[in-house]
Amino acid sequence: MNSDKSIYIQIAEIIENEILSGNLKEEDQAPSTNQFAKVYQINPATARKGLNILVDEEILYKKRGLGMFVSMGAREKILKKRQRAFFEEVLPKVIDEAKRLEIPIDELIENIKGREGGNKLD
Repeated sequence: MNSDKSIYIQIAEIIENEILSGNLKEEDQAPSTNQFAKVYQINPATARKGLNILVDEEILYKKRGLGMFVSMGAREKILKKRQRAFFEEVLPKVIDEAKRLEIPIDELIENIKGREGGNKLD
């Protein structure tokens, strides 16, 4: 667990990452709050808070008495949410740092393109 973020946020991100990687697919059952509590040695209420974030975002849904399951279209919702966050939060920081380092934008773009295929431009 990363100490920079609240544990319940990290729980939500763990589930999102499992969905993005394909380890959890639509209609699969998500790990229970008790499973998270046991593995990460946290309070089940904390785990529940993380899972409920995903329910609120319609990434997971509850089946009464059975647990939580991955919603249809969950992967696409996560992709859109994370892409939006990338463009709003990460990219501006990268651009600002490139400016501070006097890296021309075209050179930055060429380096990004070079990394797409696993190559690194100098």
